[in-house]
Amino acid sequence: MTYRVCFVCTGNICRSPMAESVFRAHVERAGLGDLVEVDSAGTGGWHEGDGADERTVAVLEAAGYESDHAARRFQASWFSRLDLVIALDTGHLDALRRLATRPEDAGKVRLLRSHDPAAGDDLDVPDPYYGHLDGFEECLEMVEAASPGLLAAVREHVEGRAA
Repeated sequence: MTYRVCFVCTGNICRSPMAESVFRAHVERAGLGDLVEVDSAGTGGWHEGDGADERTVAVLEAAGYESDHAARRFQASWFSRLDLVIALDTGHLDALRRLATRPEDAGKVRLLRSHDPAAGDDLDVPDPYYGHLDGFEECLEMVEAASPGLLAAVREHVEGRAA
């Protein structure tokens, strides 16, 4: 049975596609590619069908990650097929929990940086869209720092299903 993870930011062209690419690479390196499906979406539909922001693509490629992406808007009906919904900031967390019609769906939503023990109380990944390339690089650093902890949590669920 496939474990499904969806990363969510605002427009699905910066933070969430970056998190999707990085986490997918971690999943593949861990040998879980056949067991874990990774995708992303946005809370809004302004960029539906667009590729990732060129700065996102540049930062991902410079770090050795692949980026093949088309933006889409998160739909409440997706909760039923997803195991984990990862919000990139508290605004997304709140929006996603409002979309959830059942408590168990709201319980699937987590903040990405909650999986980074060094994050402390600052769990938001700042939106780099209106800034410069260094904001995208900082976003990548935060995503990379949280990915091992998230992978450990996902691995625990996947292995629990196999038992």
